[in-house]
Amino acid sequence: MMAQIESNLLRRPSLRLWLVPLASTVAGSMMVLLPIVVTAPSLPPFGLLIALGWRLRRPELWPAWVALPLGLADDLIGGAPLGVGMALWTLAFLGIDIADHRPMWRDYWLDWWLAMLAILFVGIGGWVLTAFAAGGGALWPLLPQLGFAILLFPVVQRLCGWLDQWRLRR
Repeated sequence: MMAQIESNLLRRPSLRLWLVPLASTVAGSMMVLLPIVVTAPSLPPFGLLIALGWRLRRPELWPAWVALPLGLADDLIGGAPLGVGMALWTLAFLGIDIADHRPMWRDYWLDWWLAMLAILFVGIGGWVLTAFAAGGGALWPLLPQLGFAILLFPVVQRLCGWLDQWRLRR
């Protein structure tokens, strides 16, 4: 009886295996709640960066559809019009899935390029979609935020690697 219970516990995935990526992504989305007062967007989209870090580090961890609820959480936390993050994050994840099947190799630079394209797509796409919903605005204040997000991605990917090592530790 005890051996059967132990084998069931060994087969069942640990709560830490799936909770750490989800919690870290939602915690990244919650960075917009920090009491930082700015006149232009300056904080990078940490939730998107962490989601991309997990997706590019562990492609088998999340299917493309998981970007839909993660984008919903980002929309609800960040105050964006509902559906903007859901649509753009899902399209970015689908694009990464398509790009994953094309090259014969994958390395650090390819991951950075994929993340850069996804960050630019979500950032500029979010600007376009929110311009339809809430009126227009200039694109130029968004460019430093996107540049900072692109430069910050390797640090976030390193953080995801450290969390992944902790997640897989017994």
